[in-house]
Amino acid sequence: MIANPTAGRGSRRELLSTLRIQMATLGESEFRETSFAGQEEAIAAEALASGAQTIVAIGGDGTCSGIANAILRSGSPCGLAVVPAGTGNDFAKTLGVERYSPEQVADLVVRGHATQIDVGLANGNYFLNSCGFGFDASVLEASNRVRFLKGDAVYIYSALGQLFTYRGIEVSATGVPGLKRGPMLMVTVSNGHSLGGAFKIAPHASVLDGKLDACFFSDSNVVERVKLFVGAMRGTHIGMPSVTTASVQQLALTFPSSPLMEIDGELRLARSRTVELQCMPRALSVLAAPGALV
Repeated sequence: MIANPTAGRGSRRELLSTLRIQMATLGESEFRETSFAGQEEAIAAEALASGAQTIVAIGGDGTCSGIANAILRSGSPCGLAVVPAGTGNDFAKTLGVERYSPEQVADLVVRGHATQIDVGLANGNYFLNSCGFGFDASVLEASNRVRFLKGDAVYIYSALGQLFTYRGIEVSATGVPGLKRGPMLMVTVSNGHSLGGAFKIAPHASVLDGKLDACFFSDSNVVERVKLFVGAMRGTHIGMPSVTTASVQQLALTFPSSPLMEIDGELRLARSRTVELQCMPRALSVLAAPGALV
C-alpha cells in the first residue's frame, strides 16, 4: 500500500491514520507513505522487486500513474488497486471506485478478480487517464496556485479564469484524417472518459478497446469558449462544429516548440516539439468495481 499524504491537497490526511488498521484484512502487507513528488514510482519498484502481487494506490491520478509506470516498466503482472484520495480522481472513476471506502477496496483485493486494461504512452511516459495540451495544461498550471478550494472546484475555478486569458496553441497532427489546420484551444488524448474530475472530456472512451480518444478543440471567441466549457462538463461538446474527434491507436502532435503537457494530472515539459502517442492494449492489470469496465 503506497499512500500520498498530500493528495487532494492534504484533505485526506485523517484517512491515512485509520487505513493501516482497515486494510489489515489484506493479510501480509506493507504500508508506505511518500515524502516527495514522484517517490511512489521508486517505492513501487522496490515492492515489485520483492515480489508484490498487488499494489494499492492511496492518492490521486498522479500517484496511480507513478505506480503504474513502475509496474509497466518492470513487466510484472502485479495488479493495481485504488483508494481514491486525490483532487479529481479520474482514474478511480474509470475503475468505478471513486466512492469506495478502504474496506470496499480491500474486499476487491481479497477477491482478486483483475482485469487487463489499455494504457497510453506519450514520449516514453505511460498514462492511465489522459494527456492534454494547450488549455488543459494551462488550467492545471493555474490550479496549482489555487489554495482555497478542493476537489472538482479547483479545476472548475481555474478553467473559468483561463477562458478569458488563454491565447491558444499551434499544433499539427498526423494519424488524424480530416483535421483542419489552424489555432487550437486544446488537444486531449484520452484513455479514460473524465478530466479534472468535473469534465466528461471523452464520454465514449474505453480502456478496453485498444484505442485512444483524441479530441481537438479549435480556438474561437470567448462566447464559443464558454459553450465548449459547458459542453465539456456535460459531455455534449462532441459534435460541436469546433470539435474534431478521432479514435486512434497512435498519432503524433507537432508544436512550434516543446509544449507543456498534462499527464494524469501532472504537468510536464515535452522532450521535443513532436510528441508521439500510442495505445498499449491490455497492458495493465487492475482491480475495478464489478461492471465498471465495459
